[in-house]
Amino acid sequence: MTGRPGRTGKGASQAGAGDLLELVRSGRATTRGALQQATGLSRATVGQRLDRLFRAGWLREGAGGPVDSPLGGRPSITLEFDDSHAVVLAADLDTRHARAAVLTLTGELLAERAGTLVIEDGPDAVLGELGGWFAGLLERAGQSVDDVCGIGLAVPGPVDSETGRVVQPPMMPGWDGYDIRGRLARAFTERTGAPAVPVLVDNDANLMAYGEQRTGYPDCSAFVLVKVSTGIGAGVVVDGSVYRGIDGGAGDIGHIRVGAEALCRCGSYGCLAAVASGGAVARRLAEAGVSASSGSDVRGLLADGHPEATALAREAGRRVGDVLATVVTLLNPGVLMIAGDLAGTPFLTGVRELLYQRALPRSTAHLDVVTSRLGERAGLVGAGALVVEHLYAPERVEERLSALGV
Repeated sequence: MTGRPGRTGKGASQAGAGDLLELVRSGRATTRGALQQATGLSRATVGQRLDRLFRAGWLREGAGGPVDSPLGGRPSITLEFDDSHAVVLAADLDTRHARAAVLTLTGELLAERAGTLVIEDGPDAVLGELGGWFAGLLERAGQSVDDVCGIGLAVPGPVDSETGRVVQPPMMPGWDGYDIRGRLARAFTERTGAPAVPVLVDNDANLMAYGEQRTGYPDCSAFVLVKVSTGIGAGVVVDGSVYRGIDGGAGDIGHIRVGAEALCRCGSYGCLAAVASGGAVARRLAEAGVSASSGSDVRGLLADGHPEATALAREAGRRVGDVLATVVTLLNPGVLMIAGDLAGTPFLTGVRELLYQRALPRSTAHLDVVTSRLGERAGLVGAGALVVEHLYAPERVEERLSALGV
């Protein structure tokens, strides 16, 4: 999880320790001389501010040895973000399953667990169970509870990023407006005895998109991921940041009306998710006598080459591709990624058939349509990155250094 591309250096009277840390994390300035050049700060001031970061354990000298200084004179020692001083906890909730992990500050998974957690059991039970998962994972990873700097959580519903609460989520009964941050923080403390840590919550498609874009496509300035599992949602990353809309509703393409008569879980008729999601395909298979009740069941059938599942997945892909023609025309992304239970060849073939047929050639001339690289770990990586970018943002670094007494 390297620093995001971002602001240019501030003037000498403004650039603080947080700005220097961001320059180092992003790789834009990794020596004292380069930091002087980028910020306009004096050598002494740069040294003082770096000293605070070293004492906090957030910076270390690079292993590559001295390099030529941009200001001339003696070669400079390179600087790098020390990702070993803390860890992040992350979890990704689906409707009936969950994954959780301990990650380094640069996104390496140290321990991971997957298992059954049923979202319909309600937030108190689910988040309480997650607290126990985290305690076991830390032990397995050989990390102390004191090493945890924050928790990131991906959920299958729209999230108001200011409050961390889900807003009218069709697939999360009992979760609307619930204090997810507070409950998960308490669950972690109750299970481990650790002090409270920050908890950040976002939509699962948003965090999958964030993780995939940062890991595999860092130079793509407009990136769209579509998750097709029990429901359908999209995450959009523009210029390195998740685009959420006014209150977290951006990307909810599963509830675009497509003219069908099927009843959606949101209570409306004709939503895209009602006819083209993994849940919709499972329902049609069940009606035909095939044992399937969820998107994950459909994924298993597709892996086995089941002919009816293959045909229905391709048909679902065509329906989604028809909607994505509008998405691509509006956003003009460089990468369109398909992820989730249906993200295989039949579905992708269907998407491409309608997308390239309906969208103008200008909109798709420089578009790559691909499938997920990180697979089921994408949400975990994105959730971890969300926490790191929040905690090590320049405006938050000063406050945290002061709290540490540095």
